[in-house]
Amino acid sequence: MAVISKANAEWKGSLKEGGGEVAFGTFKGDYTFASRFEAGGKTNPEQLIAAAHAGCYSMQLSGLLTAAGNPPKSIKTTAAVTIEAGVGITGIVLETEAEVPGVSKEAFAEAANKAKEICPVSRALASVPSISLKATLKS
Repeated sequence: MAVISKANAEWKGSLKEGGGEVAFGTFKGDYTFASRFEAGGKTNPEQLIAAAHAGCYSMQLSGLLTAAGNPPKSIKTTAAVTIEAGVGITGIVLETEAEVPGVSKEAFAEAANKAKEICPVSRALASVPSISLKATLKS
């Protein structure tokens, strides 16, 4: 069964002086030109992409580890999305730290890299020039 997820956005005013609001689920946040391309202090669409990527990646990694017989105790992932005005999103850095009893460093590294390649959000972001991964196995 297919699941359809929706979000809403409204923008009012000109590009640099205007502002907008995004909403989905229980989240609602304001965004502006400054919050995207300067240090504006509000949210921005790239943070939403980062949250989606971190969440999807963590779930994909958990699924791979569990399928291999090593269910994780925890997986914490941060995604950092870089955007350049006039260029677009130029890179994403995923950093994950996982506590996985009984898994070897090699098996963890293999699962971590595979999760980056096959998670649905990574696939949706395939046009991003650089998506890198730093995966750490907690001991």
